[in-house]
Amino acid sequence: MNQKFTYAATLLAAVSLPTAAEARTQMRAVGSSTVYPFAKAVAERVARANPRLGTPIIESTGTGAGMKLFCAGVGERFPDVEDASRRMKASEAKLCAANGVTKITEIQVGIDGIAFATAKNTPLQNLTTREIYMALAKTPFGKPNRAKTWKDISAKYPAIPIRVYGPPPTSGTRDALGELIMSAGCESNPGMTALKKSDESKYKAVCTGMREDGGFIEAGENDNLIVQKLEANAGTIGIFGYSYLEENADKLKGLQINGVSPTYQAISSFKYPGARPLYVYVKNAHVGAIPAVRAFIAEFTKESAFGANGYLLRAGLIAAPNAIRARSQAAARTLVPLNLASLK
Repeated sequence: MNQKFTYAATLLAAVSLPTAAEARTQMRAVGSSTVYPFAKAVAERVARANPRLGTPIIESTGTGAGMKLFCAGVGERFPDVEDASRRMKASEAKLCAANGVTKITEIQVGIDGIAFATAKNTPLQNLTTREIYMALAKTPFGKPNRAKTWKDISAKYPAIPIRVYGPPPTSGTRDALGELIMSAGCESNPGMTALKKSDESKYKAVCTGMREDGGFIEAGENDNLIVQKLEANAGTIGIFGYSYLEENADKLKGLQINGVSPTYQAISSFKYPGARPLYVYVKNAHVGAIPAVRAFIAEFTKESAFGANGYLLRAGLIAAPNAIRARSQAAARTLVPLNLASLK
């Protein structure tokens, strides 16, 4: 690592050092497009309450791409915070450690649901995880996907083309889609459960590999663009965070999965199959040099943000259970580092 960035330990003690890091005092966060609108709202609150700190910079890069930036090193060139729509992976923790990013605090900031949305006049209401898998997998149950319409998946559906806009591989939503929806549908076949035990890499390819023939279309990290495509193309389906569905409820409808609608109550109780926790990760070595970091995570975990008129609640972020919120608030205060060895 460059010698001028070896001040990490002393920054933790809040010692002011005449280094290049002091050239940047404005907080920078990268990561999830799902967490992005909530992080932006929090950043604006921080800026209004603490004008001297400046407005934190929030970038929508996707969780995976954000992790690469976050884990690239310590110092002013590297982000202070990572917004994530899934938990950090062991491989990402290893990358962080290799680049000197060894003290990281994990804070769960809420819950989200992966919504399957479509235009209100689309004649689809409910899909099962098995049907979604069969429609979107590149090789469902190990065979080439030849389904062109939803009627090919089940006779109960109309013969409308399978055309689904979804997240790219750099997105945490893509990871969660594979883990929560695609894998669940794949494992409806007992042979796939057996494959998971005997050959995990092949299992992942079969159960989470997405088709590349136009049935599934990677739409980038701009979820608002997916909304526009759904409006303009009846019969198409889009996959994004629940908040985007709620924000566009006048134009779109959410499809049920396994008979459960993507609602606040169903997601908060994890009855909805696509429910998942959302996180922010803090680079502890930057906290002493970038004062807005503490203000940002304190604001993100404020109880009032999730009250009856809480602005994060209004924005579509679903509150985590009380015990998790209390743990997140404590983590924001104490910045106890995550045990990187506990990650998978």
